[in-house]
Amino acid sequence: MVFSSIVFLYIFLPIMLIIYFIVPNKFKNAIMILASLIFFAWGEIRYIFIMLILAVMDFICGRNIDKNFNNKKKKIYLFIDVGINLLILFFFKYSDFIIENINLATGLKIPLLNIPLPIGVSFNTFQSLSYIIDVYRGTVKCEKSFYNYLAYTTLFPQIIAGPIVRYETVDEELEVKNISMDNFSTGMKRFIVGLAKKVLIANNVGKLWALIEAGSYTQMTTLLAWTGIIAFALQIYFDFSGYSDMAIGLAEIFGMKFDENFNYPYISKSITEFWRRWHITLGSWFRDYIYIPLGGNRKGFPKQIRNILIVWFLTGAWHGASWNFILWGVYFGVILILEKMILLKVLEKIPKIFSHIYAVLLILVSWAIFAFTDLDSVINYIKIMFGVGNTTLINSEAVYYFKNYFVIILIGVICSIPIFKKIKIKNENINAVFSSIIYIGLFLLSTASLVSDTYNPFLYFRF
Repeated sequence: MVFSSIVFLYIFLPIMLIIYFIVPNKFKNAIMILASLIFFAWGEIRYIFIMLILAVMDFICGRNIDKNFNNKKKKIYLFIDVGINLLILFFFKYSDFIIENINLATGLKIPLLNIPLPIGVSFNTFQSLSYIIDVYRGTVKCEKSFYNYLAYTTLFPQIIAGPIVRYETVDEELEVKNISMDNFSTGMKRFIVGLAKKVLIANNVGKLWALIEAGSYTQMTTLLAWTGIIAFALQIYFDFSGYSDMAIGLAEIFGMKFDENFNYPYISKSITEFWRRWHITLGSWFRDYIYIPLGGNRKGFPKQIRNILIVWFLTGAWHGASWNFILWGVYFGVILILEKMILLKVLEKIPKIFSHIYAVLLILVSWAIFAFTDLDSVINYIKIMFGVGNTTLINSEAVYYFKNYFVIILIGVICSIPIFKKIKIKNENINAVFSSIIYIGLFLLSTASLVSDTYNPFLYFRF
């Protein structure tokens, strides 16, 4: 089940909300746990036991780390919890990738396991790891109630695609929910905005990308390649940020607060800035649990370069078990190193428009690497983008696609910059009525689109 579905919007969510707001505060976590398990079971019922076992293990290890905080035993429980969490992640996500590469390197024919990937396994693993590491460091107190911890680790708003919610963000709200009409209203508006981003923009530009991706590279023109990758860039942004908005909005409705995950990344003027704005909770996770423990920038520039490359190799691998994702991560790692060495100083001195063009071009190239798991396709597509070889600049097919999808691309570009945040109506009564009409309209349009169109993919579902 995903948020952008009729079943969720008109059956699951209304029933869950009614029950959630009727029951006393002490039972709200129970409703949240039950709803989360149903939500998860809808798509992957056979993996529920893994989620529950890991929750029990996290809770027990956290309690034992707390009990043995001043002796060496706490390391044992840390290693047990981290080791088993990573083992589960590696088994489900990387087994076939490792087998494929062993077969390729040795000529063996080891059969693939073809194990379905549990929904949101990467996000859930990182959430569990952040809890146990923070307890080990003493930056948070261990949760004394398994009931509360289970509510935290199974939270359905972020179970599929984040944001990665750290325990310290919601620990107090696990006990007492901050429920109010203001939070309900704000949360519902945020949810509707996310739904519209996903359904009205991401799905529609995604259709264009699907058509171009499925086309023949021998007949693709440079204009069509750029149109396609812009469509993919808009699709992945509105798909993922839309889902994050829906998760943050739902959390607020339920009296909880999640961290922001996106901040208009396509307005960036460097790749360094881009990664401060894109998937913020993932970036902060790698910074706090990998980069800084490795030494960060405290042990000289050579080791800082090593640390950056390690982090970005892992960032790429986190996104998927394929060499293109690893290449994508290393690509950004190298650029970030170059920016730290010299490029940021240059970018600060040149006109902002040129630094923005620099960032956007590099980001679009990165999406070409990200979009294709086959490295040959990556190379061929980028060649066409830059007119390398016998590439035609433009043809009637490219003009057809560009003309037919120009409006939705333009809407996507406009909505990816903070233009609407600057538009304010001084009269509060007019503003309230106007905004209500807008939100209701967006919700109805999104519903109509879901009813009339079967195209509703979710790119980060596989992570």
